[in-house]
Amino acid sequence: MKEVINALVEGGKATPGPPLGPKLGPLGINVGKLISDINKATKDFTGMRVPVKLIIDTEKKNWEIEVGTPPTSQLLLKEVKAEKGAKTGEEKIGNLTIEQIVKIAKIKMKEMDIKDLKSAVKVVLGTCISVGITVNGKDPREIQKEIDEGKISI
Repeated sequence: MKEVINALVEGGKATPGPPLGPKLGPLGINVGKLISDINKATKDFTGMRVPVKLIIDTEKKNWEIEVGTPPTSQLLLKEVKAEKGAKTGEEKIGNLTIEQIVKIAKIKMKEMDIKDLKSAVKVVLGTCISVGITVNGKDPREIQKEIDEGKISI
């Protein structure tokens, strides 16, 4: 029988405590080994919360780990080297280039189920607004407008 567990863990720092431990304990598997495998699989996302899907075969006592991508806000915060987003709508925590935004949009495109990069970039720019990040020194809404007007090509 297969058991599927979805969880959000800190990259490279999963522990046998909550949220995973209480779900894994009753399955009769080697929790320590699974946690170690999760940490290896998520080490590239250290400092960010990342979704993982665990598919556990409770009879054979083996598992598969599927690592998702962190939320867009987490990728933006890592890129701008900040731990938290802005507390108020007016506060700015950093500035990114349009190239950095495009890079994040490419990472998130498949998950967003968006076919064209231009739309994905505009979604990422929307997230910049909520976390307090400017782009090319401007409000992300200005950048979205410049993309729509063709002043910035994606």
